[in-house]
Formats: sequence, structure tokens, C-alpha cells
Amino acid sequence: MKRLRALVLSTERSRGALSAVRSLRQSGWTVGVGTPTAHGMLSASRAVSAAHLVPKPRGQARDFVAATNQAIAAGGYDVLFGGTDDFMAALSAYRGDLDAAVAHPDYPAVRSALDKLELTRLAGEVGLSAPRTHAATDDLRRSWRGAVVVKCRSHWTPGRTKAHRIETKLYPDMDSAWPRIEHIRAAGEEAIVQEAIDGRLSALIGVYRDGRLDARVQQEASAVWPIPSGVSTRAVTVPVDADLARRSEALLERLGWSGLVELQFLTGADGLPRLIDLNGRFFGSMSLTNAARPGVPDLWGRWTLGGPVDPLSDAPPGHRYTWLAGDLRRARVERRGGLARDLLGTLRWASSATDSVLSVRDLPPALQLVTDRFTREDAVDPGAPAEVRHGTRLAPGCAT
Repeated sequence: MKRLRALVLSTERSRGALSAVRSLRQSGWTVGVGTPTAHGMLSASRAVSAAHLVPKPRGQARDFVAATNQAIAAGGYDVLFGGTDDFMAALSAYRGDLDAAVAHPDYPAVRSALDKLELTRLAGEVGLSAPRTHAATDDLRRSWRGAVVVKCRSHWTPGRTKAHRIETKLYPDMDSAWPRIEHIRAAGEEAIVQEAIDGRLSALIGVYRDGRLDARVQQEASAVWPIPSGVSTRAVTVPVDADLARRSEALLERLGWSGLVELQFLTGADGLPRLIDLNGRFFGSMSLTNAARPGVPDLWGRWTLGGPVDPLSDAPPGHRYTWLAGDLRRARVERRGGLARDLLGTLRWASSATDSVLSVRDLPPALQLVTDRFTREDAVDPGAPAEVRHGTRLAPGCAT
């Protein structure tokens, strides 16, 4: 039987992409990665057979399309995955120009999912709660009361020329948030504001196919970084909420979605989950999905290629996750019960949890990340081997 071959396009520091390539390799795939440097944490993984130079999709994206097709030809890849929003959206938008199958849905669905205003509107139509979300206008500045979350309306659109991502931030009031809004506008983006929800972060994950969410994983976070509105540094799987899953499936159907999805929620004191984001690509806590419900990237890839796939059962509760580096930073600031106690608690949690980077079976990414933090490597080393500088690097320790 032919070994399937996948190309994951991402940035080097994507923890979700790293978890995905490990999972695909474990499922028997040959995996290549395409990144703007072809050198870094992701490319260092033993699960990666080759690393290719693929620029971020900017402007008319001709360089992106050409480099992707060059990588496909070099590696004989069957299917393409995006590891960040811009790579995911570009693969969807330019699928007609690419020489391999694209795992992500058609671009109208991706565009609506990435559009925070549109996503909130569609969620309301199917009965999913979401925070109040509005375009940031001068009139709204005068009328808004209380804390506010500031976001870009979307992180990528065709024709974008600037290589930047402006992260979400929480502010105590609209006046303190306004410089951030002006910064987003000056970058050529549209700012939106969202009601601040003081609640617990959770997520519902699965592969949406044939009208249902398959291989479902539900998780709840017990710590985040940055505090108070960052990403999970500790999480645990919980039983799937059937009603939440049903409403989520209705949203995905309305979007025209297919493939992997992570729906993120905040649940306040009233117990009501409110949708805050949709990720249609590999996400930060992907390693928890791999541990609790093995085979999700494999199912997604095989289904994309039209092959026979059996449904996968829900992930059982009780699997633990850690992003240790982020949780240590959180402990230094939050100091639950004091600094020493929080740091010890962080290490105890990590000892029985799946980490998003550190793996005893694949140490090079963690070692590379430590090296990069000291050297601040952000570009291809001019002294690197020619195959790195000219587009492809064969990773050591991994057969093709």
C-alpha cells in the first residue's frame, strides 16, 4: 500500500503544527513542512522528512503558490494542511492553482469563519450564545460601558501585503482600548470590540464531515497565559456536551464547513458557554487531542483524499494537557498560593500531562526552541547547508 504524504504549511513556532506532524507520522504518513525559514522548532522534529521554504501568502501570493507547488513536486505530497490562519485561508483561496488536495473547506466558509462579526451573527442564528460583538466606531466609543475585548475582524484576506498579526487584548474600558483600536486601523485592518466575559475557557473539537462532528474532543482549561484572556496552559478532557455539540454542528452546517475544527467558548457564572472563536487549522492544544483521541489528523487527511474512513469515538474524560513554558510564565505572575507553591504545582501537573512541545521521543523541537530563544533566529542562516537556503532540507533521523 502506498504511504500517504502530507505537506503542512506553517510558521516554525506553531505548537499545533508540531503536534499534527507527530500524529501523522505515527499514523504512517510521510510528512513535510513548508515554512518561511525551513529551519526552526517545527522543522527540527524527527517526524518531518523534509523542510521546504514557503513564504507567507502576501499580495497576489504568486511566490506562495509557486513555492508550494515546488514543494509538492519535490516531495510528492498528496494533501496540504495549513498550520496558521493565513496559510489555511490561502490554501483554501488558491486551491485551484495548487497541485495537491487541500484539506480545508472552500474559501467562502473559511472567510466567514475568520470574520468575527459574521461568525457571531451566524452563531446567533443557530442558537449558540456569543459575546456582544460590534465594529469599533466613534459612536460606540461614547456609548460603551465596562470592560472590552479588542480584536482584528479577520487575520487574513487575499491581497494582504503586510506580514503582521495583531493579537486580542482585554481592556478595563473603551478609552484605554482606543489606542489599540487606532493601531489596528493604522495597520490597515478593521477593529472590532467584544463584550468581556469573565469565565472558563473550553473547546469542542472534531472533524466535521457528512453532517456530523466526528472524533469529538471536549476540553476545559484550568490555567491560561497571558492572564486573564490567553490560551490554555493547562487543560483536561471532559465528557462531550451533547446539546453544545448539536448547536455547533448547526453552525458548521450553516458555514458550509468541512474538516478539522476547534470551537472555543467562555463559560461565565451563569453556566452558559459563549462562542469566542473558531479555528479551522491545527491549534495550540492539538497534543491533547492526539493523546485523548488518537488519529484525528489521519482521519482528516484520508477523508480529504476520498479514502474509506471509519468514525472515531469521543475522547474519554481525564486526559491532561500542559504548555509548560506558558504555565511557568503564568505561575511567575499569578502566584496561586505564592510563587513557590504555584511553580511546584505547575511541575506536578506537567508530570502527568501531555506537553505541546516537549516529547521524550522527539526532543529536537524543544532543544531548537531553547536555542532560538537565545539566538533569536528569525531567518535562514546564510551559513546553513545549500539545501536549506535553496528550498529543501532533509531532516535527520527520519526516513522518507
